[in-house]
Amino acid sequence: MTEPAQDSYQDGNALAGPLREIFAVDVTAAGGQCVHCGLTGPVASLRVYGHAPGLVARCPGCDEVVLRLVRGPESAWLDLRGTVSLRIPLPAQGVPDGSEAGPA
Repeated sequence: MTEPAQDSYQDGNALAGPLREIFAVDVTAAGGQCVHCGLTGPVASLRVYGHAPGLVARCPGCDEVVLRLVRGPESAWLDLRGTVSLRIPLPAQGVPDGSEAGPA
């Protein structure tokens, strides 16, 4: 009897390009929580499968679906029903970033 083939997957960083089309920030750095097991971690830690239509990201703790992304010719469908929430890091508001040169 032969062993079943292991599903090959990539880490959540594989979502960086496709999600960049939708969001203005790098969502792979966002922290999320799995609805099914409560595991928290960055989107980059998800297991991403590309064999289905679009991308399917699964929780590394319980293997349940956390995120689905399908890109069509003129729109994208993003399904986050396996995510309790996403905490997306943003630059602080009203805080100078040091990139503006002042008078010397």
